[in-house]
This record gives sequence, structure tokens and C-alpha cells, in this order.
Amino acid sequence: MFNDRHFPLLPSFALLLLFLRLTLATSPPQQDLETPIARFQKYLRFNTAHPNPNYTAPVSFLTSLAQSLGLKTRTLEFVPNKPTLLITWQGSNPSLSSLLFNSHLDSVPAEPSKWTHPPFSATLTPEGKIFARGAQDDKCIAIQYLEAIRNLKARNFVPTRTIHISFVPDEEIGGIDGADKFVKSNEFKDLDVGFVLDEGQASVNDEFRVFYADRSPWNLIIKARGVPGHGSRMYDNGAMENLMNSIEIINRFRDSQFDVVKAGKAANSEVISVNPVFLKAGIPSPTGFVMNMQPSEAEAGFDLRLPPTTDPELVKKRIAEEWAPAVRNMTYEIIEKGPLRDYMGRPLMTAIDDSNPWWSVFKQAIAAAGGKLAKPEILSSTTDARFMRQLGIPTFGFSPMTNTPILLHDHNEFLKDTVFLRGIEVYEHIIRALSSFEEAGSI
Repeated sequence: MFNDRHFPLLPSFALLLLFLRLTLATSPPQQDLETPIARFQKYLRFNTAHPNPNYTAPVSFLTSLAQSLGLKTRTLEFVPNKPTLLITWQGSNPSLSSLLFNSHLDSVPAEPSKWTHPPFSATLTPEGKIFARGAQDDKCIAIQYLEAIRNLKARNFVPTRTIHISFVPDEEIGGIDGADKFVKSNEFKDLDVGFVLDEGQASVNDEFRVFYADRSPWNLIIKARGVPGHGSRMYDNGAMENLMNSIEIINRFRDSQFDVVKAGKAANSEVISVNPVFLKAGIPSPTGFVMNMQPSEAEAGFDLRLPPTTDPELVKKRIAEEWAPAVRNMTYEIIEKGPLRDYMGRPLMTAIDDSNPWWSVFKQAIAAAGGKLAKPEILSSTTDARFMRQLGIPTFGFSPMTNTPILLHDHNEFLKDTVFLRGIEVYEHIIRALSSFEEAGSI
């Protein structure tokens, strides 16, 4: 049993926090959900990892949570067994465009043997670390949205603009059956969304990070063909020789981009990254590969990430003429995993100057919460935000996690309880400010 006589030097708040940590750390998963931390742990315990995410149980949990707050809920299903949950807090002026706070239900797989605590246990340690897959990416913001609304409702706050919260499937595998179909639906069009907040990333210092664009992923597969021959012969235009030449050319381009980053002239997310991810060649044998025969085919795969300022046609031209030219018996396939331009042909970027009134309101909300914003960034990876930006809707990526190691997709992903609770306060300020903003009219 907890007894404060054992901790005579701790201030009362620290005692309370320690009591909550000890209680939640030792309570079974069936504990009642009386605190934000307990509700966060409950959500984290749903295994929504690919390739077989459980969407039904978390959607039911979130629906129940929203309805307990008097919020409207709707479950949309554009693809069977892949639900999108939409939660709505009606504003007092429906003529104004609405706000959308987005998060995704799914998570990447975890290797339990590589974790200190089971990845779906949501273990809370005495130090306040909550270990779980999705703790940072991005189940934290899902619960923080709802907890912020809970607190605002308790203070009798009424938003001027209508607020929607969306929980979408399949973000971790490209979002094609999730956010992509959602934003193209009539249901989304009827929401009249004027501004979106989506997920961001943790900050290792005391400044909040905000993202105004994502890099777009391309999968590039290059195939080389040539005349097979004895392993002892040396001749031109063999499949392996052609592929190796291409890899050398690609590596020189990669080095040129990386040199810019290492020289401090650009961030990693502001250059084109290209990384080899697989090589496939050789003639299999019962003991491995036939070593005295040169194969007639060879193949390599690359992960490309393109900043929104990139001209995609120039990249395609480089691939066709330098990386995989047909004159060297090479072919290639580009799989574009998302758009680089919006519906008007503009780069997928949200303005971070006075031309975007939402930017000023967002900055003021962070300041009112006692926070500091780092220099706005392009996200080096990609999120569902690209689908909203493609429609021309101003969209920022933001997750209120400061002084936190970046552990998304890593072993032992965790979030501290104090950081999670602080994030709720930040969202209270953001929701209050954005939903009360009227000067932007119906944009």
C-alpha cells in the first residue's frame, strides 16, 4: 500500500504522480478507465500491427469514449474490414469551414524478443515510461485529442467551428485504403474542412516540431539483362556488370545529396534520398548458387524519397538516361506511393508565412500553451497529410512530444506520462484557438 511517510521529501504533485504510476503499473489490464493515462494504456493494448491489424476493438473503444463525451460518431467503411471512425464536436457557426484532427489506427509490427516489455502491454514503469508499439506513432495524439475535448467541455467551452477527429486505417502501408479513399469520398467533401492537423514526430529538445510538407516515396526496381556465360570469361554488357555500373552511378548521386546534408546546407528531408533495399541475382543450386556461371538477369530495388520542391520529370529523366538506360539492356519500374503536386499542380506544401492565416493562429496557440516551436520542417518520411494537401487544404504535422527520443518503428518505443499529459494541455490551447478563429471565413 502507498504511504507518503516513505517519501517525506517529495512535493505533493510528485507524490500524486508517483502514486498514479505505481497504481497503473501494478494494476491488471482490466483496470477502470478513470484517468487519461489509463485510457491511453487501454488503447495501446489493442494489437493493430500489420499484417493483421485488429481494427474492430479499438474503433469500438474510441466510439464509446467519444459518446461518453457527448460527441457524434460515424463509422465509414470504404474497403471491407477497414473502418474509418469519424467523431464530431458541432460548432456554433456551421457556415465556417471545419477543423480536422487526424490520426491512424494501425501500427508497424514489433519483435517481442527485442523489447524490454511486451510491445502491446502498455507497461508503465516507475520512471513514468509507457512502453508500447504506437506510443509515439501515433496513438498518443488520438487519445490526446479526446482528452483535450473532455477538459474543454468541462470548462463549458463551445467551439465556433465544427471539430472533426478521424481515425483511419492502413497509414503504415501507404494509406490507399484509408485516408486516400476518405478524402476522395462525398462524406469528406460534406465536412467542408478548412484546416487539418495530422501526426508529427518527437523532439529531442524542448522545442515542438511542426511539419509543413512530407517527402514522397518512390519504389524503384531496376532489371538488367545480358548474355550468360562461363564464370571465367570477361565480356561486355553482362547482366551483373550492367547492374553494378548502375549501382555505382546511383551511389555517386546519393553521395552528392548526402554531402549537402553533411555540409549543413540542407536538412536530410530537403534532399532526394536513394537507398538500396534489395539485390536479386545468381542461379540457385542445392548448396547456394552456381559459382561458375554468369546469370542472364539481375535486379535491384531502391527506396527514393522526393521533397515537394523536386521536379519529378527530371528525376524520371535521370533514371531513364543514367541509372537504367535501355542501351545497356536495362528496364525499370517506378512505383509512386503518393502525389508530389496538389490538384492545381503546386508542390504539396502548406504555407508557413502570413499568406496562411492558420499558421499565425497555430503559432499563437503554442505560445499561449507556454511552448516554443522549432523551425518548420519537411518530414523526411511520409504521412496521410499528403492526401489532404493534395486537395489544397492547409495541413500541418504535429505531435506534442518534447525532450523525447525518436522511437517510432524502433524497439522499446515509449512515451513518458508527463509528456503525454503535457500534450493534452497543448491540444486544449490549439483546439480553443483554431476553433474560435473566424477571420478566415469559409476557407
